[in-house]
Amino acid sequence: VQLQASGGGLVQPGGSLRLSCAASAGRFTINAMGWYRQAPGKQRELVAIITSRGSTNYADSVKGRFTISRDNAKNTVYLQMSSLEPEDTAVYSCKATARRGIDVYDYWGPGTLVTVSS
Repeated sequence: VQLQASGGGLVQPGGSLRLSCAASAGRFTINAMGWYRQAPGKQRELVAIITSRGSTNYADSVKGRFTISRDNAKNTVYLQMSSLEPEDTAVYSCKATARRGIDVYDYWGPGTLVTVSS
């Protein structure tokens, strides 16, 4: 399983960005997909996660500002980020949980940098 993320960049406070992450699943079935971020000097944290059925969970810090969604046909997960704050500056990485038979694996995509600054 390979993941390809896109959509990061520089945005002013209060602005919006949309991240995308597409998974090349091959013979695997993609279950949950999620976004994580790591700010300088901090540990990586969960931002949002979505199951294959569409159930979502968000970090408290992004609730009401970020929306995660997915296109199961394309094995693609999106993160719409609005009302961005400087504290949202981080490297954002997507993760996919993939299943093949009884085996389950986590795969990570390369990070994409989001910088919120005026």
